[in-house]
Amino acid sequence: MKEKKSASILKKFLLFNFFVFLVLGIFTIIYLEAVQPNLVKKRTANHLLIIKNTSDHLERLKISFNKEGITQFLLSTRFLFQSLDRVQFYNTDGVLIGDTNILDLDQSVFTKSDLVLEQNIDANSLDINKEQTLNENENDEKEENSIKEVILKDFQGETLVIENEIKKNFFVSTLNKIKIDNNFIGYIMVTEEANDILFAVEERKNFILRTVLAVALVILIFSLFLNKYILKPIGFLVSYTESIKEKSEPPSHIKNKFFLRKDEIGKLTKSIDEMTTELQKRANRAETFSTDLAHEIRNPLASLKGASELLHKAQENEREKLFQIIDHDVERIERLITDYSQMLKDEASWSREKMKKIDLNEIINNVVEDFNQSLINQNKNIDIKITTKNKNGKGYFILGIENRLEQVIANLLDNSVSFSKEKSKIEIEISEKDKNFILKIKDEGPGFSETVVQNIFKRFYSNRPNSFGEHSGLGLNIVKNIIELHKGKVSASNRKNSQGAQIEVLLPKLV
Repeated sequence: MKEKKSASILKKFLLFNFFVFLVLGIFTIIYLEAVQPNLVKKRTANHLLIIKNTSDHLERLKISFNKEGITQFLLSTRFLFQSLDRVQFYNTDGVLIGDTNILDLDQSVFTKSDLVLEQNIDANSLDINKEQTLNENENDEKEENSIKEVILKDFQGETLVIENEIKKNFFVSTLNKIKIDNNFIGYIMVTEEANDILFAVEERKNFILRTVLAVALVILIFSLFLNKYILKPIGFLVSYTESIKEKSEPPSHIKNKFFLRKDEIGKLTKSIDEMTTELQKRANRAETFSTDLAHEIRNPLASLKGASELLHKAQENEREKLFQIIDHDVERIERLITDYSQMLKDEASWSREKMKKIDLNEIINNVVEDFNQSLINQNKNIDIKITTKNKNGKGYFILGIENRLEQVIANLLDNSVSFSKEKSKIEIEISEKDKNFILKIKDEGPGFSETVVQNIFKRFYSNRPNSFGEHSGLGLNIVKNIIELHKGKVSASNRKNSQGAQIEVLLPKLV
């Protein structure tokens, strides 16, 4: 079955934002649809307050609810309706009995009134004015009939809100009953110009549109940035790792382009490259180890085979010597396999172990104490002495793995003890120089006969003492690997003023 191709992060990101925009768009539409009704509702609440005050005034002043009474009321209480465009009163049959628009009042009484224009009177203007007056009368009559029809058919006893748009102006009208002493006497309709409601809705629409465009622009810019500086480099890194997996040459432009970057992508690229190099080194090292181990085992196996072939032919006095050879070779093979397995385990665990602040002097004292006790148990008269030269007196603190450094000290001391004679002395000296601590281990053995002394740190190095069946030849190589893991250095030399060998270890101070 063909594996389904996964969408890129960029596509997923854009798709996610599309759905977010879709959800926000739905909520925005719902919000905008609710804005105007809510604003109209607030305006209607003000109208109802005016209607209540009007009913109270009619009741208090005992106004007759007819055309004459309402007209007189409007003339005497015009301050009640200064904020309105129009107030109309209807009797119970829907007949208009009072209207602020037809009162001969000062133009400043209401916020909206008929516009008065001064013109020279001539025949044409008289005709025009006559026609306009007829049209206005006709419109008023249609409007009156329309409101009468609303009152008689649509009004159900509750407040009725009417929204109209006349000559590009928006009006909100509130129609309600008038009750005096809880008796229904007629209707009142309050009308107010409400263009500000339309402006408020339009302003909100424009604000939301500008916000959406701004957010879309930001997302577009971020998407381009995300694609160019993050997603594309990740794609190149995928190609880079795949080329390594397929054992082909990695694209050269990746190293040239991303290794120079100082950001997280550059660090990731370098980290992947370093990890790959380290894995390749480990693979090569494992392969070399296997080859070296096979070569190293071959010699004791050949000796073991030869001794076993001679065993049944040898005389009684010669068999003891052959048995010793066989024991020595078996012990040698066993030690090689055991130390080799342990070394592989140690190398695998190094990457998982965390470094912490430790005192080098304390580690050395613990290891020396164990060695002194072991020498006493073995009846060996070898003295191990520790000398410290600390200038600041603050201890020898480094960043390291405690058990690994204990292994280093133990391997170096074990190597010195194996070359030391009875009643000899091993000196351990700790000092500091610049940014490093210096550890020196000196013995009184035969010293190094090698032309290139550093060869002793190679695996399975062959210049060994007679009792080397107890060792595998891996100890000093393990020391070198652990010291390098701690960013340090190890070297070997012969002592200048006396007989013996000297191992020198440099470890960086904890800053």
